[in-house]
Amino acid sequence: MKYLQIRDARIPALGLGTYGLWGDTAIQMVTHALQVGYRHIDTAQAYDNEAEVGWGIRRAGISRQDLFVTTKVWYTRLDRRQFLPSVEESLRKLRLDYVDLLLIHWPSATVPLQESLAELVKAREQGLTRHIGVSNFTLKMLEQSLEFGAPLITNQVEYHPFLQQQRMLERLKTEGLMLTAYSPLAKGQVVQHELLKQIAEKYQKTPAQIALRWLIQQEHVAAIPRSTKAERISSNLHIFDFELSGTDMQQISSLGRENRRLINPSWAPQWDPPG
Repeated sequence: MKYLQIRDARIPALGLGTYGLWGDTAIQMVTHALQVGYRHIDTAQAYDNEAEVGWGIRRAGISRQDLFVTTKVWYTRLDRRQFLPSVEESLRKLRLDYVDLLLIHWPSATVPLQESLAELVKAREQGLTRHIGVSNFTLKMLEQSLEFGAPLITNQVEYHPFLQQQRMLERLKTEGLMLTAYSPLAKGQVVQHELLKQIAEKYQKTPAQIALRWLIQQEHVAAIPRSTKAERISSNLHIFDFELSGTDMQQISSLGRENRRLINPSWAPQWDPPG
């Protein structure tokens, strides 16, 4: 496993995303991931699976200090009245005393950014989380958060070979922060792409492994793929025994010109121009 050192946080570069995992499937996939070597688990209030993620963690029997657990506050709960109680509720569901990383899941169009950031900082000060960050923030929102003085460690955004995030990544790098890539396999679309299949054949890997390697081989990038199949979760972990050439990295990066954004709900902010 590769680890990223961001501020005083040591973060596994590859984690398990849990969006869309519910019930016994969520428990089993989290348990399996931890048993085969994952140490980074990502959930959220809106995923409606924090309790199952908590059970999966308990069943795996991994020492708490070896885990890196992330959850996120939903955009309807960002005001000062709801924010901290919602985090406490998340901890009860997870059966944890704290999470390692707490994120604002999506920016709110109605709650002032400074209000939600102030509550995020309070959560860290009160020991509910060790580290804080944001998700789905634009460059302008990231700048405002940094100006506010919140000690962020990441912006979690959609990032895969078909969506450019270079300006965001470079800004985060400048601050010594991390980009966490969600939907890193483009909802499975990487598996069918001819270029990725050709590169995969050369390295005797799968297209999914090539896409994940492309991500984590970039500096300051972590990725959190999800799957409902244990064998794919295991396969996704096998990306640390090879390295893509500079030419292959550039070829894959060129696919970002498609600007194929897959996650764009009605409450999303006005995204930055491609780049």
